Amino acid sequence: VGDPVGSGFVTSLARPGGNITGLSDLSSDLGSKLLDLLVGVVPRLSRVGVLTNPGNSSHGTILVSIQSAASSMGVTIVHVTARSADEINGALSKLAREKVGAVIATADPLFNAHTHRIAESAVRLRMPTISGYLPFAEDGGMMSYGPDFSENFRRAATYVDKILKGANPGDLPIEQVTRVSLMVNLKSAQSLGVTVPQSILLRADRVIE
Repeated sequence: VGDPVGSGFVTSLARPGGNITGLSDLSSDLGSKLLDLLVGVVPRLSRVGVLTNPGNSSHGTILVSIQSAASSMGVTIVHVTARSADEINGALSKLAREKVGAVIATADPLFNAHTHRIAESAVRLRMPTISGYLPFAEDGGMMSYGPDFSENFRRAATYVDKILKGANPGDLPIEQVTRVSLMVNLKSAQSLGVTVPQSILLRADRVIE
């Protein structure tokens, strides 16, 4: 999860307590960066839509991070939610009616499973979109910025090893992601009429043409 403490799973990252430990995907800290990247790519951006899942306990923290950054940038945030796959298109259509200039799709198991749906709808509705789920750009989204979840899966094996050797999970500090990546899909950007600045392309870990 993005915010183990805020979600109520543990008392602190350093000393989780109870019988839980593991890795945080750091998504709660990425909200302001996702907005910053959109502002850097979409000219004169003044209204940004944010798609969250009310069932995700980390999304409240992410939304606050985005809204705080938006306030300092002079950007208005339009918030919509989707609890199921069937609600995703409706939420994006609502953002289009609200005339947002771009969209942040938060990382979430539901949204991650339907990246094609989100990417296709965003392009059809002419809304540049960024996601905190890295494969989003591979699936047709304009940009993605976030951690490589497969890295966490591999690192989780070290916890299994320690616990099987007798360690108490509550005594093992929760680790956070140490690296995030930026991916840009130029084909999607061009279909939206967006010219990605060279400064963003130089920062990208991967550019899809």
